[in-house]
Amino acid sequence: MEAVTEMKYALDTFYFLVSGALVMWMAAGFAMLEAGLVRAKNTAEILTKNIVLYAVACIMYMIVGYNIMYGDGVNSVIPSLSFLLGGDNTVEEVLAGGEDAPYYSNMSDFFFQVVFVATAMSIVSGAVAERMKLWAFLAFAVVMTGFIYPVQGFWKWGGGFLDGLGFLDFAGSGVVHLAGATAALAGVLLLGARKGKYGPNGEVNAIPGANLPLATLGTFILWLGWFGFNGGSELKVSDVGEANAVALVFVNTNMAAAGGVVAALITARLLFGKADLTMALNGALAGLVAITAEPLAPTPLLATVVGAVGGVLVVFSIITLDKLKIDDPVGAISVHGVVGIWGLLAVTLSNEESSLLSQLIGIGVIFAWVFGTAFVTWLIIKAVMGLRVSEEEEYNGVDLTECGLEAYPEFTSSK
Repeated sequence: MEAVTEMKYALDTFYFLVSGALVMWMAAGFAMLEAGLVRAKNTAEILTKNIVLYAVACIMYMIVGYNIMYGDGVNSVIPSLSFLLGGDNTVEEVLAGGEDAPYYSNMSDFFFQVVFVATAMSIVSGAVAERMKLWAFLAFAVVMTGFIYPVQGFWKWGGGFLDGLGFLDFAGSGVVHLAGATAALAGVLLLGARKGKYGPNGEVNAIPGANLPLATLGTFILWLGWFGFNGGSELKVSDVGEANAVALVFVNTNMAAAGGVVAALITARLLFGKADLTMALNGALAGLVAITAEPLAPTPLLATVVGAVGGVLVVFSIITLDKLKIDDPVGAISVHGVVGIWGLLAVTLSNEESSLLSQLIGIGVIFAWVFGTAFVTWLIIKAVMGLRVSEEEEYNGVDLTECGLEAYPEFTSSK
């Protein structure tokens, strides 16, 4: 019996680690997607942001964020504050039996959770692209990953008051995606639009990305990584019931993305008369975000429908934000925010334990907390070092002004 227990512990720990590695690979997906959707003169800078934000997230979450999110808490609203990671489980604790016995390594849990934090911060990167100062962005990353994200994470996944209210969010349509999009929205509102994006009479001028093959590769990487994102959130795989659950989560995740692609492409064709690749890419991501709040309860057909609704929503959301002159170069606020809200509401379609009121409260609380704290943080950074590069620097490209090099020096001019 002890050998079986140890084998299950080892298997679930390994599954957790591999799932975390898949989610970590999503950092590459975000980097490729964003590098493909910005102009050539801003590519090296956004790649720098993506690799450094991942490192910052890991360090801040190790120092303080993980303990805020998963500490005992002063109460269900106020988390506790402590620093650095504790030890791992002993053999005696694992073999103790009962419901309280750990079934995977504490360190595997940290690794799985830290890559989620980096995902939330990656969402911010694309929305503020092409005109934000690199060091202002990285300063915000410190606060977002160390404090803002973990507090609202504690309220749900750390056993806080949102969890007590019955708010359901299986893998993070709200805790990760809505939180990241909300922080991005606060930054974009303070930052303003890129020069030339909007005309004086309300015109919306398209600013094409430099490398659509790269953006497509990034989308496929994100699609792959999402199997770890949602599948790993089942937490176990070492018995028949859990193995079947993980398989269903994988299938539903895949089907939702497929539904999002097809629905977004058809919507774009009806609206624009063309098969818009960028909308199809965002449709895939929208489908994935939509199913993330509840990938286990729906049938594969319903999961496809949930993803398809997300694909339609993201197209209309991108158009609407442009009409409001909210400039988001990669559509991150629409994909992760608007569709994140839809995903949280869609939980009520398949999970009998869900409550529409609880879901609405969770959406409101996450948005209010993240927007308020992010807006104040952005304001402080703006006062201390400024948020936006100069007009000349924006014209020349932030690759040269922030990084001193170009991503495509043989093929492009800085101007």
